[in-house]
Amino acid sequence: MKLVSYRYRGEDRVAAVVAGRVVDLGATLPGGRDMLSLLRAGPDALTAVAAYVQRAAGEKAAPHPLLADIELLAPVPRPPKIVAIGRNYADHAAETGMKALEAPRIIAKLPSAVTGPGSVVVRPEGIAKLDYECELAVVIGRNTKKIARGDALSAVAGYTILDDVSAREFQFDVSPAQTTFAKSMDGFCPMGPWLVTRDEIPDPQDLLLKTWVNDDLVQDGSTRDMTFSVALLIEYISRYMTLEPGDVIATGTPAGVGAFRKPPRWLQPGDRVKLEISRIGVLEHSIG
Repeated sequence: MKLVSYRYRGEDRVAAVVAGRVVDLGATLPGGRDMLSLLRAGPDALTAVAAYVQRAAGEKAAPHPLLADIELLAPVPRPPKIVAIGRNYADHAAETGMKALEAPRIIAKLPSAVTGPGSVVVRPEGIAKLDYECELAVVIGRNTKKIARGDALSAVAGYTILDDVSAREFQFDVSPAQTTFAKSMDGFCPMGPWLVTRDEIPDPQDLLLKTWVNDDLVQDGSTRDMTFSVALLIEYISRYMTLEPGDVIATGTPAGVGAFRKPPRWLQPGDRVKLEISRIGVLEHSIG
């Protein structure tokens, strides 16, 4: 099931995508109409929603809007927290010239940076080294603390695509590094286009990731190359902090980021960025 957040008459709402149309889920949710309300209602709510969508999709008397006619938001427009993982792909670690990590590198990315599909990421004044990072984003579906690796994927509501946009000046050119700042400027977290529920992606370690800048393919990787799997990351993070419904784990990026190309390739105003992950879809945004 594909779930989207969208804006209707100034209100954030949640819907399912069925054959190019959106089936609004507000009537099924007690206490709210948005994605966080759905996720906080728990896994049983997702099961009930799936049954509702199947019934509603067949109702000819109530036509549903076309996906193309609504304003899509990020699947979780304001996640409680975003936990990003640094240097989690073997090929990306190799291109940096740094040693492989022995434990996950945890980076905070502030939720205020989140923006949706089709957004314009404005390059901040004074920033020249603007970079892209295609990442599989894991959306948590229930309160999770100290979960074992073998059970960790049961805590996942679904998956989406995230561009971990970064101002490399603040990540690499200052001491000490200001990594959270570098990754949390306004608009630096395009996410979408939807949340694909966990049942449709039984193995998150078998996905292909690609990024294009304009028409140039710049990243071409696989989640098989993660140093730390999705299940391991959930186990590790939940050992120290409680994961909540709507939390996002940005699981790292494969090789090909602009900073380590020769010569470096920085995003410029007018550039179009397209990120694709198999079994999920395509996220596009531009640079302003």
